[in-house]
Amino acid sequence: MSDEELISRILSGDQLYFKILVEKYQSLVLNTCFRFIRDKSDAEDITQEVFIEVFLSIKKFKNKSKLSTWLYRITVNKSLNFIRNNKKRKFFKSIEKKFKNSENTELQIAETPTQNEENVLKQQRLILLREAIELLPEKQKTAFILHKYENVSYKDIAEIMDTSLASIEGLIHRAKINVQKNILKKAKVLKKVVSNK
Repeated sequence: MSDEELISRILSGDQLYFKILVEKYQSLVLNTCFRFIRDKSDAEDITQEVFIEVFLSIKKFKNKSKLSTWLYRITVNKSLNFIRNNKKRKFFKSIEKKFKNSENTELQIAETPTQNEENVLKQQRLILLREAIELLPEKQKTAFILHKYENVSYKDIAEIMDTSLASIEGLIHRAKINVQKNILKKAKVLKKVVSNK
């Protein structure tokens, strides 16, 4: 069933089709929330909020953009609002929790005889990458996550973020440069810590 038909059935008052919409797009919304929030429980809460908003405002959807683009826009806005509103409390707690979990994972990998050095390095690179992305300015982070992790096209990201295609190209280009810079900075700090031991 096409998205147009799905929306048409929902607007006609058949609640069953809203359930189908949720099932179709739940993983997309949840994964996007998690990319921003890095906490499963909070991502699940925001996913619920997204679908509540979708339910309340689906009459406003004009089919001018793809349904997925509209959902991404709502999801990104909800995720960024969560980050802004909880910066001093929940967000930093989830970051702290994530890094503690990352450290535990590193220890487990290091202590497991079956794991080789390559896997340890891969894990460390992933942690560095996540930390580097967290340091990006909000717009760069949004465009970078949507493109790199959600495989959203530049054109659709421009629509989601309500800006021009050229702006998105610039944001992603700068984000890639800044991620590399942030990784290098963190790698240098790690090197110093290790050499001082």
